[in-house]
Amino acid sequence: MIDFEALIRALTESDVEFIIIGGLAASAHGSARSTSDLDVVYRRTPENIDMLVSALAPLNPYLRGAPAGLPFLWAARTIRNGLNFTLITSKGDIDVLGEVVGGGGYDQLFPDSIEVEVFGMRVRCLALERLIHVKRAAGRPKDFEAVAELEAILEERNLHKGDSRDE
Repeated sequence: MIDFEALIRALTESDVEFIIIGGLAASAHGSARSTSDLDVVYRRTPENIDMLVSALAPLNPYLRGAPAGLPFLWAARTIRNGLNFTLITSKGDIDVLGEVVGGGGYDQLFPDSIEVEVFGMRVRCLALERLIHVKRAAGRPKDFEAVAELEAILEERNLHKGDSRDE
């Protein structure tokens, strides 16, 4: 079971610069789909990497899918030498991504992100149009299913925008 609130709180209280993407972002836009992990794109500055490592260290991050006992050191050097990490933690699964297919990294995604309130915290979330683009670029069957729902949400929003202009 994932504790989204605890994971997001760990990141926000450590002042990590991140953007929520994936299933939780879709939920923030009105998707009814459930998700079993938190997907975030983090800014790859040395300072932010240090804050990311400090934020998640108390949650005992380990590589998801790796054999038990495989040496893995959650440290700034590890993050700097890698890019994308799919992790298990004591609060649930989290994907910390330096960049995503069809979207790039934090700095490329930031202009297409919005601030939302999640569990009483203000966080950045990928905007609906860009989320659709990123999910389509990922090309997985589950992403294509999500795209169909997200496009319906976008279409509904656009219809309501048109209604308000007619008044």
